[in-house]
Parts: sequence; C-alpha cells; structure tokens
Amino acid sequence: MNPETLSPHTTALLLVDMQNDFFFKKGAYPRAGLTLPDAGGLINRLTDLTEIVREGGGFVVSTHFTLLPGRDGEPIITSSLRQARPFLAKGDFAPGTFGHQLIEELGPADIQVDKIAASAFYHTFLDFALRQIGIDTLLIGGITTNTGVAATLRDAQTYGYRTVLLSDGSAAFSEEAHLATVQSLKHISPLATCEQMMEILEGYK
Repeated sequence: MNPETLSPHTTALLLVDMQNDFFFKKGAYPRAGLTLPDAGGLINRLTDLTEIVREGGGFVVSTHFTLLPGRDGEPIITSSLRQARPFLAKGDFAPGTFGHQLIEELGPADIQVDKIAASAFYHTFLDFALRQIGIDTLLIGGITTNTGVAATLRDAQTYGYRTVLLSDGSAAFSEEAHLATVQSLKHISPLATCEQMMEILEGYK
C-alpha cells in the first residue's frame, strides 16, 4: 500500500492507548517512574495529525487499555501483567476514571474502544465499528510501539485493513525497543511520519 493513494473519507487515525494513566504525572505509570522519552513531542505530533484527519473527513478512533474492577474494586490482572507491572493498583485504568480517559489534547475521539489485551481487535467491537463507518485504511500510532501498537497493526492486516505505521507517532518506554519494532514492522506495513501524513492529507483539500 502506498500512503499517497489513501482516501481521507475511508481512513481512520487509530490512537493506541494515549491515556492519562500513561502520561499524567499522577497516572499509574509515571507514579511508578515509567515515563516515555519525548512524551510531549509525541502528543504534539499526534494532536496536529488528528486535526488534519478530522478536517479531511476521516475518523479518529481511540483505544483504551482497561483493567476491569473485580471484587472490592481490585483490578482483574493476568499473572503475566502482574509480574511485569506489579505497581498496578485499584483504580488504575478503570473505566470511567480520569486515568482511563484519552489525554485532553487528542480528544474527542469519534469512537472509543476499551481493550483488555495488547491488540485492540482482541475481544472488542473495533472491527465491527470500522466496517460500519466504511474504514479500509488505518494510520496507527500511540503506545507502546512494541506491544499495543505492534499487536494492533498485525491484527489489522489479518482483518484485511490497509495500514500505515506512524514512525514518530508511536513510542515505547525505551528508544531501543521503539526503533527495533519499527524496523521489524516496516517489512509488513508502510511507514510514515506524522508530518508526511499531514502533507498527504492536506493534498486532498
């Protein structure tokens, strides 16, 4: 797929897990000392792109990592996630909370999809919603490149969508992990920077 051949009206910007609990200073991850390199730059680039996508008639879709509250509000967490992220606690990434929400600069999304695994297609209504609004192309960015973004992109292709990986519209908690994943995914999906996609979409006006 050549990004320059997309149709703005059948294109969606898929923002993977751009949530307050990952970015806000009192959020679950920053509280534990996990912050993204150049988080402000990532937000700014994606904010600019969301505006162009909306202006061109495309859709903005936001996926939200979700920890379902169980008994007494304690989050239901898999053993592997608990081992990897032992700091996750009651109220983190819980539906309806500030931490679970899309960061303000990027909102509002046209569609929000709560997800319980890395891929935004796993046990969600994402594929149904995209097909109902006529989407065939996904510009995929967000966090983290090596988990949610990569898993969602691979599943998107399995479902038959054309994909573009936003190389500077994605990030991981280490630059090494981000770059390694981008290098891996470039063999299965076109890459573009946020600025390149904005120039392409501007060309359709």
